[in-house]
Amino acid sequence: MKTGYLVADVMTERPVTLTSEDSLIECAKTMKSEHVGAVLVKDDGEIKGIITEQDMVRKAIALEKNPLKLKIEEIMSSDMMTIQGDLDIFEALTKMKNLNIRHLPVMSNKKFVGLLTLKDILRIEPQLFELMVDKFELRESERKPIPSLDGKAGICNICAEYADVVHEVDGVLMCDKCKKEH
Repeated sequence: MKTGYLVADVMTERPVTLTSEDSLIECAKTMKSEHVGAVLVKDDGEIKGIITEQDMVRKAIALEKNPLKLKIEEIMSSDMMTIQGDLDIFEALTKMKNLNIRHLPVMSNKKFVGLLTLKDILRIEPQLFELMVDKFELRESERKPIPSLDGKAGICNICAEYADVVHEVDGVLMCDKCKKEH
């Protein structure tokens, strides 16, 4: 499937960067102030890794490491998956889905040129959300029942618009217009 949008069209060209020697606390404060979920680690003008909110939780907090004493280099991912800027965003989304990641550094001729995030893709092509749905796990499903919204008001999974009535078709909620086009 081709969307017509290239990775380079929707990526962030100047993502937030810090150095590997910066503290985990500085990283968290930067993420908060910049409203981002990942920071690229840049030393001597070269991207050396990436640190995400998940890294912070899984590699530091959950292991009861003191975040006040940690440097970014101690928990960053230096073995980054990347993508080329001339590929369609559908290919990027497929790669993200298969690798279970939400951020992809973008390369061109072996040079870093930007960062693509899941939010970047879904902002431009919200209907691609369905491709990611099967990766989401519902934990403790017996404690979190999901009632059917068929025939009730809700958000259409196809056009992402609110509708007074949505219909469940093959597990997908659709407004009347999208149901007719399906």
